Amino acid sequence: MLNQHVDTDPEAIPAEIDGWNWGAFLLNWIWGVGNNTFIALLTLIPFVGLVMPFVLGAKGSRWAWRNGRWDSVAHFRRVQRLWAIWGVVIWLGAIALFGTIFGGAFYLLRHSEAYQLAESRLQANTQAADALGTPISTGYPMGSITTGGATGRAILSFSVTGTKAAGQIYLEAIKKGGVWSLTKLTLKVDGRDGVIDLINQTKVEIGGGRHIGQAVSL
Repeated sequence: MLNQHVDTDPEAIPAEIDGWNWGAFLLNWIWGVGNNTFIALLTLIPFVGLVMPFVLGAKGSRWAWRNGRWDSVAHFRRVQRLWAIWGVVIWLGAIALFGTIFGGAFYLLRHSEAYQLAESRLQANTQAADALGTPISTGYPMGSITTGGATGRAILSFSVTGTKAAGQIYLEAIKKGGVWSLTKLTLKVDGRDGVIDLINQTKVEIGGGRHIGQAVSL
């Protein structure tokens, strides 16, 4: 994306290039360095950086034309099109990467033994059934799980919904000798004061095998 420099009139902005610049918008300060438009570095300043991508999208073509020397309008448009393509590729790649990371974390938390133990205890609890109504559906958990061999600790929360009400489950669990057990399990029903302690209700246990050390959090 290196610019070839020949003499042009930087003050005359061709109408063909005076439009939205997607490369400047998507890659902002990176685009600015590559196009000698260093005002784009303002994107790195907190708060100002929220506005600058839109300013660059609107005015980037004018600034790039004035700050560089181009063979022709066609040359300028060809280079800016490449910046736009790379911007789209990088943004799609970043979205896919973060989606994979968060999706994998959600999957691990939902399929963890601590979560399954809490869900089983919830489904078997008569107080929860009376408060929420059955059947009870559960949402994706948030929190953290750390394990190391036969020990571990989990702190999670997840939403629950029944036919009569909805609420939130908060749980803490520990793993000793390869087996998970709940130390805290409470239900907060939306619109109601207080919480329901589910820890001393129907006994449900899920055994655990030996695992390599890992940590998952959201």
